[in-house]
Amino acid sequence: MMTVGRASKAMLTLAAALMLPGLAHAQGYPTRPITVVVPFPAGGPSDVVARIVADGMSKHLGQTMVIENVGGAGGTLGSGRVATAEADGYTLLAGSMGSHVAAPVLTPNVRYDSERDFIPIGITADAPAVIVARKDFPANTMKEFVAYVKANGDKVKQAHGGVGSSSHMACLLFNTEAGLKPTPVAYKGTGPAMNDLLGGHVDFLCEQSVSVASQVRGGSVKAFGVSSMGKIEALPQVPAAKDGGVNFQMSVWSGIFAPKGTSKEAIGRLASALDKALDDPSVVKRLTELGGSIPVKAERDPAKFDKLVKAEIVRWKPILEKAAPPAAMSN
Repeated sequence: MMTVGRASKAMLTLAAALMLPGLAHAQGYPTRPITVVVPFPAGGPSDVVARIVADGMSKHLGQTMVIENVGGAGGTLGSGRVATAEADGYTLLAGSMGSHVAAPVLTPNVRYDSERDFIPIGITADAPAVIVARKDFPANTMKEFVAYVKANGDKVKQAHGGVGSSSHMACLLFNTEAGLKPTPVAYKGTGPAMNDLLGGHVDFLCEQSVSVASQVRGGSVKAFGVSSMGKIEALPQVPAAKDGGVNFQMSVWSGIFAPKGTSKEAIGRLASALDKALDDPSVVKRLTELGGSIPVKAERDPAKFDKLVKAEIVRWKPILEKAAPPAAMSN
């Protein structure tokens, strides 16, 4: 038989649970599948990295992480959806430099604030960009490529995955450094852009190694340079762009975000699962084979990722505003 003291204690515990449903929920989090919104179509770099990492995180969370592609407007549609989603830890964003740094600068009327509307969970990977062209492009070196594009100007078609995407951002910087003025052709994601490049309908593309490495290795596209300081393990045959005379250096990162207001308990659980996933040899192998770099332990903390995102916004905003043509700023 329960004593009066025990009964009172039990009632107080029950009352506390009823008064703090969010806390009670977070302590058992997660109890059902988690949706991870990728703000770009399937097949692009954000999608590829998100699927690899989500698969690894699922093992440690004990729940499936379901990828949902919500493309359009340079990643702002999917990002906006997560920004206004219920902050219960069951709707997350696989964000990137495109969605959090470039798109807010290059896309008008963005319905979210990269710094205020999300809680960073952690960086997932970063990778250099690669300059790739159709396999029959009439050039074989970076210098020949630059010379050809300069000589042919707007007759050369440069694809990108939408204004504000990482491929758009990368080519803006590359074209500025190389002094090129091709005709940009926008797509709803890197996947469709790559399909047209493979079909010879456009001439070149600038995109993260994680989504073009397999095509380069298979010989279906030509690669002229990477935006790293030197060659990368995934594409040892491709020189650094700077070795071909173009000072094009950047690393494109991606990460996981939750809507503002998500509990500390849920954020902590997710960050821990991400940390463990990035230590998983199978995840490391899949990402490095695609040219991605795994963040070191010190970079995986949510606070460190938050600091990185804010610093990247400050760093890139003036560069993008200067490099972007008027059309990109007003579309």
